[in-house]
Amino acid sequence: MSAPGAVLSQASAPGRRTGLLPQMLLALLCGGYAIGSAFGWGSSRLAMVMGDFGLSAAALAAAVSCLVYVRRAAADRHRPAWALFAVSSLMVALGNGIWGWYEVVLQGDVPRTSVADFCFLLFAPPAIIGLLVLAKRPVTRAGWVCLGLDAWLIGGSLLTLSWTLALAQTALWEGHSTARIALSLAYPLLDITLVSVVLALHFRRSTANRAAVNTAIASLALTVLCDALFTSPLLREHYTSGQILDAGWFAGSMLLAYAPWVGGRSSAERQQEQAHRVSGSLAALTPYLAAAVCVLGILYNVIDGRKSDRVVLLTGCAVVLALVVRQGIMLLDNMALTQELAQKENHFRSLVQGSSDVIMIASPTGVLRYVSPAAKGVYGCDPETWVGTEFATHIHPEDLGRVVHEVRRFLAAHAAEEPATRIECRIRHGDGSWLNVESSVNRHQGGLIFNSRDVTERVRLQAQLQHNAEHDPLTDLPNRALFTERIRQAIGGRRAGDGDTGTTAVLFIDLDGFKAVNDTVGHQAGDELLVQAARRLRDSVRAGDTAARLGGDEFAALIRGTSADRHLREYQVHEVADRLRAALSEPYRVDGTDVRVAASIGVAFADPGVSPGELLRNADLAMYRAKQAGKGRVEVYAPAMQAEVVRRAELAGRLRAALRDGEFALLHQPVVDLGTGEVTAVEAQARWRSAQGVLFTPAEFLRVAEDTDRTAQLARWLLEEAVDQAAQRHAAGCPVPVAVRLSTRRLMHRELPPKDVEALLERHGLAPDSLVLQVADQDPRISLDELERRLTALSRLGVRIALEGFGAGFAPLEALRRLPVDVLKLDRGLTEGVAESPRLWKITAGLLRIAEDLGIRSVAEGVDRPEQVLALRELNCTHGQGMAFAGPLDEPRLRSSLACGGYPVPDGPVPPEGGRPSGRGTTQRADDLCSHTETAVPPA
Repeated sequence: MSAPGAVLSQASAPGRRTGLLPQMLLALLCGGYAIGSAFGWGSSRLAMVMGDFGLSAAALAAAVSCLVYVRRAAADRHRPAWALFAVSSLMVALGNGIWGWYEVVLQGDVPRTSVADFCFLLFAPPAIIGLLVLAKRPVTRAGWVCLGLDAWLIGGSLLTLSWTLALAQTALWEGHSTARIALSLAYPLLDITLVSVVLALHFRRSTANRAAVNTAIASLALTVLCDALFTSPLLREHYTSGQILDAGWFAGSMLLAYAPWVGGRSSAERQQEQAHRVSGSLAALTPYLAAAVCVLGILYNVIDGRKSDRVVLLTGCAVVLALVVRQGIMLLDNMALTQELAQKENHFRSLVQGSSDVIMIASPTGVLRYVSPAAKGVYGCDPETWVGTEFATHIHPEDLGRVVHEVRRFLAAHAAEEPATRIECRIRHGDGSWLNVESSVNRHQGGLIFNSRDVTERVRLQAQLQHNAEHDPLTDLPNRALFTERIRQAIGGRRAGDGDTGTTAVLFIDLDGFKAVNDTVGHQAGDELLVQAARRLRDSVRAGDTAARLGGDEFAALIRGTSADRHLREYQVHEVADRLRAALSEPYRVDGTDVRVAASIGVAFADPGVSPGELLRNADLAMYRAKQAGKGRVEVYAPAMQAEVVRRAELAGRLRAALRDGEFALLHQPVVDLGTGEVTAVEAQARWRSAQGVLFTPAEFLRVAEDTDRTAQLARWLLEEAVDQAAQRHAAGCPVPVAVRLSTRRLMHRELPPKDVEALLERHGLAPDSLVLQVADQDPRISLDELERRLTALSRLGVRIALEGFGAGFAPLEALRRLPVDVLKLDRGLTEGVAESPRLWKITAGLLRIAEDLGIRSVAEGVDRPEQVLALRELNCTHGQGMAFAGPLDEPRLRSSLACGGYPVPDGPVPPEGGRPSGRGTTQRADDLCSHTETAVPPA
């Protein structure tokens, strides 16, 4: 057999074997009894005890053993047979016990006709019925008739031979009673019947637990043989208990006691199954052998010169008649079976040849013996060209080893436990391509039957579904799940302490300004931009690296195999990251328009012990730092970034508790008229002193609140507290408007609709024009149209709107054109340099002129020095806010300042145009300017 033919090579599966200890014990008992019988047991009395009560004990043991098995083996359908064998053994035990009573106890002769004889006669009927129960039952009426005829053929032939040799003389005894003659004839006749059933059963026995059945048949055959020898007149006249003949009966009873507990299939039994055809042929010759025995019996009488006995003639004729009838029945039955077999064969051939599946039969050597016509349509080849070839030669080399392993495992398994198996492999098509084939494999006369079907489309669909599950549907890049798995594969083979630690890096990429593209150009154009960005990313990474889309406008790249040297690897990864940033920042052509976005990239290296999730998180933190640092740049992860995240998370948790426990306080900073020094408004500002005594600035906790989405609660608290205190000041005779600073994101939040602001003002009795809402910034995620609608609704209520940070930040002119602005607050950056920089002087002058032309009040933030007051007043700025007047004050100090009537303002000559105010000639001294600092400790 060639190497590919080894696909179907197999080893015999080991079967269960009966334990050696019971067999050895059985052999010792039977051998010991036989030796004792051969030597007369040492004394005549002991010989009688062992010959009578010893046989009775052996038969009783057989009966008990069979009954115990019947009680325990509830699943065995042959339980009635073993119960009948138990009854048969009880009869033998009772007969031997009675025989022993006469010989051993009474020490007399056993009567010629006694109860023991009837017990021995009752041994055969239960055994015969039990054997019939064990027989394989025919399924047709003709089968039952043939079974009866076979039994008669065997019994008739044995009766003819026995009558000729011995029974005729027994029947002619003179001086014996009819009962005695009948009893003498009953022994051999019942034995003949039992032998007939045994022989018939040998050829028709059931396949279930064959070892136990064979042992039971052997025990009964041994018992019948001893009975036949005992029936012989020559041996019976000289028989005494304890002779060697008793050893046969003893062995028969012990074998029957052992029979129910014989183990499963043995190697010898499997050899018997392999010889099943031989035994089947012998069974076919049984009728003819029986007829031959009858002929021999008649010839014996003729040769001996005796007149043919009527019993022999009648029995021989009956045997011949039964043989003729049997052959006629078998002939008719065979004709019917032949016709049925032909129909089934035609049916099978039609099914096989018409099936769309390919059916192949392979020999034990792996050579194909049959290939169905469906191979032409499936494999694209003539089935005849495959017949005689080895099946292994048609399997893909990469799948051959797996197929060989599965076939060998299947053949080594027990057929009852695993009747079939399933194998998938690739089979060569006639055009040279490979098909994915699924085969159901079954055993067939030492070989295999393959029922194969083409599943190529199913495999392709599964591969496509797997691809879709692991790739982004828009860009076809690996998604987050596959990217995480690639990271796990990249870092999974490294061990802590390896020299290549950190040679794997992850780049986390975010497109800056992508939301603006969606808002201005449209989502379809945004998708096209993402597709182009993915193409650029895929083209820019190195071979062996992985580019992925994590979701939205977030991408990632897995960089493998960088240098182990720390500085060199950072340089290499920086070079890759800069190349990606430059490629992604190039203009995109979308719908005939050039669109620009930038890329912020965070880099993290796979240090020892880091997990894929942690590595991605580190790269994300580095990208977030790149955005904070100005966007469009590359940042490398440092442990301090994680510490900052932890600190911010802790601060966010404490912020929630602070809002719940009332740890926030409200301060107010006056807004002063630059001409008169009068306080015209106050700006409410929140301060937080934690329970541990730590004072947090607004820059700290507002940024954390924004990141944790807590500014909605904080803004609502700030607004309610500011309106409440403003209403109390109005009631106390200090009617000063209050300004509340809100980000556009908080202003547009669903928890702060205009109707709630109106309800708040009505609840505290504060006029709407006493509340100024300062729009702090423009969130790119909020469209200007939505902001315009919200501010217009608030303005209709009477609430005044202030635009903060004018001169910096987002499109101030567009906001002025569309938003209902009442107050314009100059950015601190303009105020700080207006007295020193001629350029800022002119810019500020232009902005203030626009506000004046629009009739909008102007307020300058960050007015901290007297020269700034003079310069802004000369530029027609009407109001100022800063440390030149007062810092944020608590409620008592604020009311004290309001009671004073205002703050002194400097006075001096007008500075030259475009020049820097000198501050000389002021009417007020610097000491007269009340530079109030912020209240140090907020009230509890």
